[in-house]
Amino acid sequence: MHLKRETRERATPFILSLLIIALDQAAKAVVVATIEPYSVGFALGGDFLRIIHVRNLGIAFSMGTGLPEGVRHLLFILVPLAVMAVVAVFALRAADLTKLQRWALAGIVGGGLGNIVDRIFRPDGVVDFIDVKFYGLFGLDRWPTFNVADSSVVVCGILLIISFLIIDKSGVST
Repeated sequence: MHLKRETRERATPFILSLLIIALDQAAKAVVVATIEPYSVGFALGGDFLRIIHVRNLGIAFSMGTGLPEGVRHLLFILVPLAVMAVVAVFALRAADLTKLQRWALAGIVGGGLGNIVDRIFRPDGVVDFIDVKFYGLFGLDRWPTFNVADSSVVVCGILLIISFLIIDKSGVST
């Protein structure tokens, strides 16, 4: 009975993965249905935050868009699927992870899978729609457009890193 409860506790965070995939795909469906490709749907705070409709055949910051389609499929679908599988198995099996770390890993898996769904079912590329003014920082007027899945990977990745820095092996904050 104890093993069943432990397995259930380790698997529970993957509810977050499913929620992220659902929210990401729902938001992308709304964008696709209501905003013409490569145009602005609406803006908030002047032009600080814009909801736009763009497609990305590459990965982060549009890297790899010029690669042949077959190579892109291999690198941007199969490799990330394998990585997400490894992360999920690690999150389920590792005995010394905290609850926060398991939830963060589940958020990373959900975000990763959200974009993989697009790469499989949207031949025009991953739908990106959140466009933020960056005021010239790092030479960028605007941050590269992103989506819910991207946000999940970044936020959960940061939480995971912070958790490893401030939580000792016993799971107690230092």
